[in-house]
Amino acid sequence: MNKKIFAIVSLLIILTFIGYIIWDTATSGSDTSQEEVRSNEPSPPDMWEVFQELSVTDGPLSSVAVSDNNIYLGGESYLSCYDKDLSKQWHHSMPGKITALSVNGDSIYAASLETLSLVSTGGKMITEWGPYDANSIITSVYAGRNYVAFADAGNKLVFILRKNGELFSMLGQSENKFIIPSSYFDVALSGENRIYAANTGNRRIETWTPDGVLLGQFGEPGMAPEAFCGCCNPAHFALMPQGFVTAEKGLNRLKIIGPDGAFIEFVSSENNFLASIPLDVAADMDGKRIYAANPVDSKLYVFKRKD
Repeated sequence: MNKKIFAIVSLLIILTFIGYIIWDTATSGSDTSQEEVRSNEPSPPDMWEVFQELSVTDGPLSSVAVSDNNIYLGGESYLSCYDKDLSKQWHHSMPGKITALSVNGDSIYAASLETLSLVSTGGKMITEWGPYDANSIITSVYAGRNYVAFADAGNKLVFILRKNGELFSMLGQSENKFIIPSSYFDVALSGENRIYAANTGNRRIETWTPDGVLLGQFGEPGMAPEAFCGCCNPAHFALMPQGFVTAEKGLNRLKIIGPDGAFIEFVSSENNFLASIPLDVAADMDGKRIYAANPVDSKLYVFKRKD
């Protein structure tokens, strides 16, 4: 009798285990994270299109900035100016690679790895600031109304300068440090003296005051339209009336996000750009044109919104 009971109990245990296996297999797919569900959703379509292309023959292209009337391109030992019809206005030889550009008033701020060069919008050298620290890797510069900011990926700091070149402050020294895995580190200033800096290791954009107070942040890792995929993102961003235009590496897509980080629309997500090399971006003040400098083919792509 005990043997029969033992056999029945053993059979029940085996049947229960088999039933659990079947149930677990059938239901395991439903326990999917929110990010996995979103990544399987259809991606929003591109709402912008390329309507102009410029093949740059001065050398490898790396950076772009725009003013009301002109487009400025920087690359391997050169700085060039084009009008909005993409006709070259002037060309100026530079001592090294231009890693980033910004325009304010009648001055162009051209960054190289360790220095900032000031060039007039007419193409004449004004002065040079630096060299800065020997470990500096200056990846971004932005000239605003009251300050000039530059991002240093080597030292993982944002430097805030007065308009005469004197150091005002440094961001990223306290407990709120920047995590910068590679040489992609962008910065911009708003008219209200707010500093926007890409904390690329955390896949977000942070808002700071010029004297170093962290006010907020937005962005998250992921494949969703509003997220930043992979590492080192957003690799580039630029201010525009709608908020920001951002460029990512790993998944080479350009998109517009609002001032609070909410996704607005894709500029270019279905493209043949090399995934590992992001495009530097700039935008017109009216938000109707977006400019993207591609280091791979040394082309400037000009986007407009589709009709």
